[in-house]
Amino acid sequence: MSQKGYFKPADGQNHAATFFLVATLFMLWAILNSLIDTMDKHFQDLLHLSKAQSAWVQFAHYFGYTLMALPAGLITRRIGYKGGIIFGLFLVALGGLWFVPATQIAQFWAFLVGVCAVAMGLTVLETVANPYTTVLGPKEYGTFRINLAQSFNGFGWITGPYIASYFFYATVGGAEAANKTLYIPYLIISLFVLVLIVLFWRAKLPEIKLEDDFHTDDGRAAPVEKTTNQGLAFTLMLAGTGVVLFSIYAILVYVMEMAAPGWIFLVALGGAAVFLWSYSRRLTAQNIWAHPHFSGATLAQFFYVAAQAGIFSFFINYMIAELPAISDAARGNGLVSWYLKDDGVAKVAGGWHLTDAGASRMLSIGFFLFFIGRVIGAAILRKTSAHRALGTYGLINLALCGLVVAKVGWLSVAAVFGSFFFMSIMFPTIFALGIFGLGPDSKKKASAFIVMSITGGALMPKLMGRLGDLYNMSTSFLMPLVCFGFIACYGFFWSKLSQSEAAVGVDANKGH
Repeated sequence: MSQKGYFKPADGQNHAATFFLVATLFMLWAILNSLIDTMDKHFQDLLHLSKAQSAWVQFAHYFGYTLMALPAGLITRRIGYKGGIIFGLFLVALGGLWFVPATQIAQFWAFLVGVCAVAMGLTVLETVANPYTTVLGPKEYGTFRINLAQSFNGFGWITGPYIASYFFYATVGGAEAANKTLYIPYLIISLFVLVLIVLFWRAKLPEIKLEDDFHTDDGRAAPVEKTTNQGLAFTLMLAGTGVVLFSIYAILVYVMEMAAPGWIFLVALGGAAVFLWSYSRRLTAQNIWAHPHFSGATLAQFFYVAAQAGIFSFFINYMIAELPAISDAARGNGLVSWYLKDDGVAKVAGGWHLTDAGASRMLSIGFFLFFIGRVIGAAILRKTSAHRALGTYGLINLALCGLVVAKVGWLSVAAVFGSFFFMSIMFPTIFALGIFGLGPDSKKKASAFIVMSITGGALMPKLMGRLGDLYNMSTSFLMPLVCFGFIACYGFFWSKLSQSEAAVGVDANKGH
């Protein structure tokens, strides 16, 4: 199929221009997400917080997603893709403007409100834009298109940390001085978002109808096969509920050191099991939860965003604490000297070590690898099955996290950077695999739940931070290691969960 054919479905319309306009949104939320991931160390220095306490930044960010995910799905179904995008951009602009008074208030809670508000707007945009890219052309290339769109946000991931190194980490006056300029990037982004609102208002975005392979939107729903789908649906829903409940329990007990007896967790899990079993007995094929490839995707996305948020947000801490000393020869290298600049390294105990600003710039290298991974991944997904690529990438990242935990010097550092590359395709691929074969209305509903499942980014980084406080930053990588293990399992077993051979390229039309 020609490149033009990737955006040209059977009706003959070419949606390439619409696709690339929507792709600008992916760059927008990448910049905002990467700014969030550089804030932890800033507030650790400014407010003298522990790593676990600073992870409230991630909690506020992903809690905004959790709050807005289901309303975003409802709004999208009511006002369509175009209306949803404009509404989401409006929320992002308001949240960004809030950082101006928040800087004057100069309290942790004020910044957390701004973080949460921006995230609520991003929730709407992601709920709309991710599934919209999958329908702007032939169905079998939906995973390719969403990964191509995600490659656009690579520019944002690279740019964000470099911006933060100037506005979040001042070389004169320390964290207090940097706190007075934190609002500037958000103000500029808000003005840019207002321009985007005008562009989308004038653009013609088609509402596209696709085939409903699983009959989730029509009246031909059949009872779910009790020996397969019903049992799998119950198991996956219970597993997801159990993970969330245990994460909350662990935060209360191990992070916040509150007295929460173990029987509270067991009672909550038991009650959830009774409810979910009763619910699963009444499932029909019209219910999205009856399709294990969707319910599995919500759990896989929970683990993926947990791993991503943990690695991204504690990258600066890891580089400062675990990076071996840089030799004088390496420090004198022209490229290294130009990139890190005078404020990027400092002489400590006879060796050169990264400063906060230098580690923030190093994060840009990680995001560059993330971007390259998206570009290469989009090409790979044109030729191979998406679920096999996801499983393979998950397995590789599990091994890389194992090297980080093992603390083997520069090899562990290289493994951290390698994890960025192999995380690159995970979010969009899990998303596309989760909504594969669902009807248009069900896609919007399913998208809301998959976006909501990224609450893993709110909960799990606090556990990773606690491991870093108790042991060291290398040991804290046990958290993403476990997450990547589940993602690998979902990828390799997706074909059985969906009863389809592949989501792209090969036999994509085969379903229930």
